[in-house]
Amino acid sequence: MASNPAVIDDVRSQMGRDSKRAAQRTVLDARQRLTSSSGTRSSFDFELMHEYADSRLGAALPMAALLGILALVASFWVPIVYAALWAGMVLLSMLVVVVMAQRFKSTDAAKFNAAEWTATFVAGETLLGLAWSLLALFTLVSNSATLAPVMFAMVLVAIAANSVATRTLPAATLMSTLPVTATVSANLIMLGGTLNYTLGAVALCGEVFFVYLARQLHASELHTITHQAEKDALISELEEARHMSDEARRHAEQANIAKSQFLATMSHELRTPLNAIIGFSEVLHSELLGPHQVPQYKEYAGDIHGSGLHLLNLINELLDLSRIEAGKYELNEEVVSLVDIAEDCRRMMELRAKSKGIELVFNIGENLPKLWGDERAIRQVVLNLLSNAIKFTPQHGKIILLVARSGDGGQLVSVKDNGPGIPEDEIQTVLSSFGQGSLAQKTAEQGAGLGLPIVQKIMELHQGRFDLFSKLRFGTEVIATFPRARVMDALAPVVERKNRLEIYSAAS
Repeated sequence: MASNPAVIDDVRSQMGRDSKRAAQRTVLDARQRLTSSSGTRSSFDFELMHEYADSRLGAALPMAALLGILALVASFWVPIVYAALWAGMVLLSMLVVVVMAQRFKSTDAAKFNAAEWTATFVAGETLLGLAWSLLALFTLVSNSATLAPVMFAMVLVAIAANSVATRTLPAATLMSTLPVTATVSANLIMLGGTLNYTLGAVALCGEVFFVYLARQLHASELHTITHQAEKDALISELEEARHMSDEARRHAEQANIAKSQFLATMSHELRTPLNAIIGFSEVLHSELLGPHQVPQYKEYAGDIHGSGLHLLNLINELLDLSRIEAGKYELNEEVVSLVDIAEDCRRMMELRAKSKGIELVFNIGENLPKLWGDERAIRQVVLNLLSNAIKFTPQHGKIILLVARSGDGGQLVSVKDNGPGIPEDEIQTVLSSFGQGSLAQKTAEQGAGLGLPIVQKIMELHQGRFDLFSKLRFGTEVIATFPRARVMDALAPVVERKNRLEIYSAAS
């Protein structure tokens, strides 16, 4: 049937919504990149800072314990008061960072400002880095020559711990590790000696390595968040597509129900008056109640009768195609003779062919058994094929109707004409519902373009095949082939055999 205008409007509106949604997504992405502090997206910044806050909160107690151990170890070389004072300063700075992280965790994502929170966290980490850098003052309160390796070890521990905790915020990593590395390395170099020079250089290299490692971890985390966002977006789009598909299916089902109701109503509302029009016009054309006073009335009655038959045939084709597409076309299968059906159809169409001076030839193959199929449907197939051939074959042309065996053991009906043919690029058009080629559009005797589609679908219901072969100026051949499984081949006669005991008893 023709496409439902409501469905077409829904599809067009959906396409418009999709393009508008894509444009909005592009604008949103650009806006988030402009408001991002890292040049990615503000939503990614939020995830990265959320990970940073979780890391700082989760590492607070382990870091405090580690700091206590370091202060205890340092007390062997420096007075315990100075070690405790240094540890207290670092703990206080860590508490500031933890409070900032807790504030961030309680912040609404919709009110998130990437630049503001980045500056806040970097300031807190700078304070923490300066507190760690007070470690360099230990050399002023201790005269031990072995303090340098201890300070070096404590610096490496501080760099590693802070780099891992701040890996998702590169600027915070740099500010939490650079002060202590710079001050301790400078202090070791000022102390002089090959060992101190070496320890200072190694500390600087350690700073570079751990900052680089933190950046690599940041890139990996950003890559993971990006993939997660893409996956979430894909899941959202799939869910939206599923909802749209369900909605489209619901609209299609409603349209199909409306179409079925419309056709059921039109079947009665149109056929009833048409039958009356056809019947009364035939009475008028035959002048059963007396001759007409005006001769043109008889001609008009014939035109009314022909037009009524044409309209009734069109309605029947529409209803048949609708039933087939809805899966409600049921075959009334029985044993039929394809030859007899073809012969009946030939007789029915012969008068029409003669009126155009067309020669209609009927050829029959040898030893053709009967078929298992729907007689009415098969008759419609043959009539549609013959009607199309007569319609498009010029005057004094020739049509060959053939019923024969197919190559695979089935049976076929072939209708071949020597008409103008169909262009190759129009074959798919004429086989589609309501499709008409250029010749059908030019001729005055054109139909609705439903004959061949109905033939195709009826052959599909019979598990058969329909083929169309055509070439310009050489004519057209259409072949409807029924499968071998539907051929009722003759069976061998049943011979009743008596066993030997019965034969011996009868003989005795």
